[in-house]
Amino acid sequence: MVDSKISLVNRRMGADDIPLDEYFGGKKRFFNPTYETNVVKVFAGDCYITTREDEMVATVLGSCVSACVRDPIAKVGGMNHFLLPGDENSDNKASDAARYGVFAMESLINGLLNAGAQKPRLEFKVFGGGNVINNSARIGTKNANFVRDFLKREGYRITTEDLEGDFPRSVHYYPITGKVMVRKLKRQSDCMVAAEEAKYQQKISIKPIEGDIELF
Repeated sequence: MVDSKISLVNRRMGADDIPLDEYFGGKKRFFNPTYETNVVKVFAGDCYITTREDEMVATVLGSCVSACVRDPIAKVGGMNHFLLPGDENSDNKASDAARYGVFAMESLINGLLNAGAQKPRLEFKVFGGGNVINNSARIGTKNANFVRDFLKREGYRITTEDLEGDFPRSVHYYPITGKVMVRKLKRQSDCMVAAEEAKYQQKISIKPIEGDIELF
């Protein structure tokens, strides 16, 4: 599903992109002279909300999923980045793992509502969930199915999605205008992205699950 404000690009990273080693190791916020805007990186477990027109949020996704959400009237938007813990060999119950996804989605939605957004006007675009590691767990598909099911259950419509596949992605999102640039990265990027996600998955596998959040 593609709309007029999403650019899907399948090519190698260029001079205007953030190199992966700099993305994972560089500053979290910086000015990009090519885009003439401030870039804010959103890592696994993060949620960022803004009302500033001079900001673009950026993330790199393997099996993780990001929701890009905005209210075009209130001019507020944001992005999250999350991964459900556990795999086929994990003792985590599916319902327990899903609570991480619920927390990530409700944190973003509640943050937008607190900043002046209204639920009927929220615009949802979702990305990621690539099966970048060849195993039977298909973690990316599980994350993609979760975000689809969550939004359907809550009565929200996805306006744009680029989910699943077998490649990592970089996502650049302008929260105020809704413009998105998605690049499908070269296969050699898989190892670096998967290694970073494995670190995060190990972290949340031993971290207590967050409590429930009440939606407004």
